[in-house]
Amino acid sequence: MDPIAFKFLGAGLACIGMGLAAMGVGNIFGNFLSGALRNPSAADGQFARAFIGAALAEGLGIFCLVVALVLLFT
Repeated sequence: MDPIAFKFLGAGLACIGMGLAAMGVGNIFGNFLSGALRNPSAADGQFARAFIGAALAEGLGIFCLVVALVLLFT
């Protein structure tokens, strides 16, 4: 096979990580909302932790994007 095909295949596989990161952020905030509806008094204390988790998940998604771009353009 052509080495360029492997670059595109690797970049496509790295892009799967971006979709999984988006699903992770949705899972984080979905679970936060479920917990906040069950116990509204504890929601304020957990809101910052939800944003920290979302930031870490998005950071991994951005890392996947960078890996995909490096594979494509090097």
